[in-house]
Amino acid sequence: MTRLSSQPLPRRTLLRGTAATSMALPLLDIMQPAAAAASPSGALAPTRMACVFFPNGAIMDQWKPEGTGKDFQFNTSMQALEQHRSDLLVLNGLTQHHGRANGDGGGDHARNASSFLTGAQPRKTSGADIEVGISIDQAVAQRVGHNTRLPSIELGIERGRNAGSCDSGYSCAYSTNISWKSANTPTSKEVNPRLAFERLFGNKELAETTERRNKFRKSILDFVADDAKRLNAKLGGTDRRKLDEYFTSVREIEQRIDRANHMRPVDIPEMNLPEGVPPVLSEHLRLMYDIMILAFQTDSTRVATFMVGDAGCNRAYKEVDVHNGHHELSHHRNKEDKMEQIARIDKFLVEQFAGFLTRMKAVKEGEGNLLDNSMILYGSAISDANRHAHHDLPIVVAGSGGGRLPTGQALQFADETPLNNLFLTMSDAMGANLKEIGDSTGPLSL
Repeated sequence: MTRLSSQPLPRRTLLRGTAATSMALPLLDIMQPAAAAASPSGALAPTRMACVFFPNGAIMDQWKPEGTGKDFQFNTSMQALEQHRSDLLVLNGLTQHHGRANGDGGGDHARNASSFLTGAQPRKTSGADIEVGISIDQAVAQRVGHNTRLPSIELGIERGRNAGSCDSGYSCAYSTNISWKSANTPTSKEVNPRLAFERLFGNKELAETTERRNKFRKSILDFVADDAKRLNAKLGGTDRRKLDEYFTSVREIEQRIDRANHMRPVDIPEMNLPEGVPPVLSEHLRLMYDIMILAFQTDSTRVATFMVGDAGCNRAYKEVDVHNGHHELSHHRNKEDKMEQIARIDKFLVEQFAGFLTRMKAVKEGEGNLLDNSMILYGSAISDANRHAHHDLPIVVAGSGGGRLPTGQALQFADETPLNNLFLTMSDAMGANLKEIGDSTGPLSL
């Protein structure tokens, strides 16, 4: 591999631009010191972790695969993941114990979200006090977040609210958040693609820069063009291609966000969408997934969460001809027509996730790709919403975390195995090495 500079480029190099703009870079070959060749894994890329939450459980007999080990067969709802078989761990039998009432009455949906990444029992009060536990993303971010510009990023589709009561006396904060910085402090998510993008690449102290750029419809790439030109002169052919592909993806996302910002929601009057949110759900999902890719690709953060719907979400999925509310349908009482509609929703959301994985694999890093160096959990802390079941959860992990997870198989665990045991395993792969979190009893044996 030919390089035009004998000096490796620091991994944390930023492109500097006018008006105090800066921009992170993807992992380039020039950033890898010669000693990298001696690395047993051959990979210098950091490990990333994301947790993607979907609401209202799933139709489990169409979700769970047939068989275990490497010869398992995907069921109807998960067919879109067949192309990523070798990159997946399908985990059966895991339980989120504190999704259950445990003496606290109704509110399974609120507990589903708030216990999902905490493994802790949310506190139901009549006042403003909230208490659940720190979530795995924030526990890991506290250990590794100093390595990146942002310790973590939290994304979502629905704004929700943190005040008031939303589910059988539980605070709305429990339904709206899966990320908790502490037992009493949720880490609020961003649902507006433009604001999420600006959080990654903007400067809070110079908000007027962003306003001016938007006013004249200038790209962040325009501001850093001179620095990018100087950097390009130092790069070999492979790195130039990588940089060009990265700039192209940034420009495309900016253009899509700009288009979305000038559109208005149609045919969904029941939803109060913030400015800049696409009225088409699939485009909104894709934008947020792509922002997560950019966050990881640039090493702006190594920890992310994404709620594709708040707990108890009652959205209609008109893109797949489902006109009734999701939550309403989830209490199907085994009526086939309602179960068939939920299965359609399950399949649609899995398809969006599968597309995200495809785009992650297209980002090359060293001898592998971005997905190889990541662990993306996709799941819920409810399995059968009709019975409010919190055992044998629908859980998939994509990516091997730099070769640390044995992907390409479906595994069955003993009943009542805590979901949080998986989180301990993931924390080890992240280098956070947590000893416990929530109701964990020890790392999973994979």
